[in-house]
Amino acid sequence: MIPIRLPKYLFFTVTFLLLFGCKNDEKEKKSTKRKSDLEYAMLPLEDSLPKLSAAYTNTKKRQIEGFFENNFGRGFENVSFLVAKNGQIIYEKYDGYADKENNILNSPETPLHIASVTKVLTAAAILKLIDAKKIDLDQKLTTLFEGFPYPDVTIKTLLNHRSGMKKYNYFCDDKAIWGRNKTLTNTDLLNVIITKDIKLETKTDTHFSYNNTNYALLALVIEKVTKMKYAEAMKKIIFEPLDMKNSFVFDENTPKEKATPSYKYNYVKYPFDFLDAVYGDKNIYSTPRDLLKFDLARNSPDFISKKLADQVFKGYSYESRGEKNYGLGIRMREWESGQKLFYHNGWWHGNTSSYINLRKENTVIIALSNKFTRNTFQMKRLSALFGDYPFTLKDTTSKDE
Repeated sequence: MIPIRLPKYLFFTVTFLLLFGCKNDEKEKKSTKRKSDLEYAMLPLEDSLPKLSAAYTNTKKRQIEGFFENNFGRGFENVSFLVAKNGQIIYEKYDGYADKENNILNSPETPLHIASVTKVLTAAAILKLIDAKKIDLDQKLTTLFEGFPYPDVTIKTLLNHRSGMKKYNYFCDDKAIWGRNKTLTNTDLLNVIITKDIKLETKTDTHFSYNNTNYALLALVIEKVTKMKYAEAMKKIIFEPLDMKNSFVFDENTPKEKATPSYKYNYVKYPFDFLDAVYGDKNIYSTPRDLLKFDLARNSPDFISKKLADQVFKGYSYESRGEKNYGLGIRMREWESGQKLFYHNGWWHGNTSSYINLRKENTVIIALSNKFTRNTFQMKRLSALFGDYPFTLKDTTSKDE
């Protein structure tokens, strides 16, 4: 057979097309691999982040361990704690009891109540729905819930705590409105707001007021838009696609024995009360390792559009001077230097939690406890080990929540 000789320009053209075609095939395979049943599901980060050197990891591990032991090693029982950079765990520790009565210890697989860190996950689901154009950031709740009495309240004013609504725990314990003797659900709360003439505390979008009512309603927005219960929606949007196997929502349908107990400082167990079925503002149980998976996906460029992300990570409340602020589902510290810290803390019954997201440094610090302590809130001081954050590792006097 006589060999076919291609002109040089054709040879390079064919070679280019073959190589480009292979790359497109790889890209297509990768894209197909990342598809989910839901167009608005969160997807795990697939891009590889730089690997940490052994020297860097060992140095940071010693520093973190020293901070932890010096400040919390004595008397800080019941903790699940993790620090990771570039998705790589530098240090983690699990101490104390998941269930003291049955002598069950905390472990990396023990789901603890993450309290108000739940708000970060609720906000993430809402942002995915906004990014998928299922709802609008400035959409009014009157378009979603018939009879909703506050015409100016929007998705945004719920996310940034500027709705002006009253905190549900401040009025639902009133017998004339609801009372403490029957379990309150999110649907019950919405009906109370619609039927009981609950006045706004302040005019909408004029003041910041941290308020669990906002996120209980956002959970109902998720249900309305997805046509799934919040527990199922969070499973489909976040937990399953991110392989968060030890995370779940506790609601009125969840067996009480599934919930990891929480304790007062002296190991007296907290009983369930009438507000324990309300979700969205709280009631997600998770682990530091699961929350690390969530953090990586939340910081991925594929999470939401840059335009929407820019609105998430900025402050909205400047009525009074100070460094504290709130974005869309995340607390903030803003310093005059221009440095910003993004975090969220939580406290419900004996559960305290802290999620610190150092965006520039690709670092996350997560602390959960099911035995009451304020020490959980001090973990943000470890930020100073990774960037120019004005904290000292020795000062543990702050009571910031």
